[in-house]
Amino acid sequence: MVQLKIRDKLAILSDAAKYDASCASSGTTKRNSADGKGLGSTESMGICHAYAPDGRCISLLKILMTNFCIYDCAYCINRASSNVQGARFTPDEVVWLTIEFYRRNYIEGLFLSSGIIKSPDDTMADMVRIARDLRQVHNFRGYIHLKTIPDAAPALVEEAGLFADRLSINIELPQDQSVTRYAPQKSPVSIRKSMADLRLKIDEHSEPSPITKKKKRFTPAGQSTQMIIGADASTDEDILVRSESLYSGYQLRRVYYYSAFSPIPDSSSALPLIKPPLIREHRLYQADWLTRFYGFSAREIMSAQPGGMLDLGLDPKLAWALANRGAFPVDVNKAGKETLLRVPGFGSKSVGRILTSRRVKSLRHDDLVRLGAVMSKARPFISCVDWNPRGLTDSEGLKARFQPAPQQLSLF
Repeated sequence: MVQLKIRDKLAILSDAAKYDASCASSGTTKRNSADGKGLGSTESMGICHAYAPDGRCISLLKILMTNFCIYDCAYCINRASSNVQGARFTPDEVVWLTIEFYRRNYIEGLFLSSGIIKSPDDTMADMVRIARDLRQVHNFRGYIHLKTIPDAAPALVEEAGLFADRLSINIELPQDQSVTRYAPQKSPVSIRKSMADLRLKIDEHSEPSPITKKKKRFTPAGQSTQMIIGADASTDEDILVRSESLYSGYQLRRVYYYSAFSPIPDSSSALPLIKPPLIREHRLYQADWLTRFYGFSAREIMSAQPGGMLDLGLDPKLAWALANRGAFPVDVNKAGKETLLRVPGFGSKSVGRILTSRRVKSLRHDDLVRLGAVMSKARPFISCVDWNPRGLTDSEGLKARFQPAPQQLSLF
């Protein structure tokens, strides 16, 4: 067997990690030296960007510990039957890479996932060792996100929570029957039990100690999950309803949606041939945001969407408003916060500013512009001192106005 150098392993295992969406990532060319090696470089292999619990955008080393796996999930590039080049870091190599990248100012933390080698417990034990050595041996105070292994012993997951800022357990697919079909070695019941156990541990450690009266540090950034979309016949309504239950049942911080599973190298014949459009993923995130911060329920959002699928041409909030014209126009000088949050073009920050500003004056159209409202969307749905939508009430006409114009395809 050919022994790979650490740089070769990094190239393989950072590329394999790109299929994990549970760490929000983005590319950049800013602050980069000519050769990509200067301080602050953000284009080195394995570096992604994510948001810390306090809202900071931070750079993370995003890698797999190994892309070998004993499981054969159809949607995974690293499944047992996949014909991809394999590589494996030792725990010491991951620790060394993290410290060296951190010292060079490439990263502020680590996102670590892994294929399953030998057994879930063996793999999870190695990941815990990495986090423990970083914290206790090297006094590493950066951000650590660990992807926990399904069916790993609860004691190992609990120990991981003592060292990691966030833990994530993938729900995999929106419906149990889909998990059974595409990932027969994984159990949806077992996955949900692991998520429930982790939630209980988070709640348990959030209580002050009866002796010291201090809270024990345990996964301060909570838990998240990832759901693959487009691999099965689940509708957007199925996906959002499942996400809603995950948020309420397990106190998740985020549900990530991942549609770029196909086509992947050496793709399984069990997967659809056509990759779902990325705009579908974007619309799901918009709808997800509405359920988390704007007071909408998943069923309420989907009531405005025929066939259980989000309209790809309209954002979900606007689609709901067009389907519920009877709830508008809203008087911005009198309506409550919950009502204002449902106005297209009004975000949570602009609503907060509106509520504060109208205590001292009656708001006019230009005031709303200064407060950050997107009036190109909001005008048909609000009234104020000097504005009334009047004839802007026809839903079909408004829908055509807000939808992007069709583009003529070139023949050449």
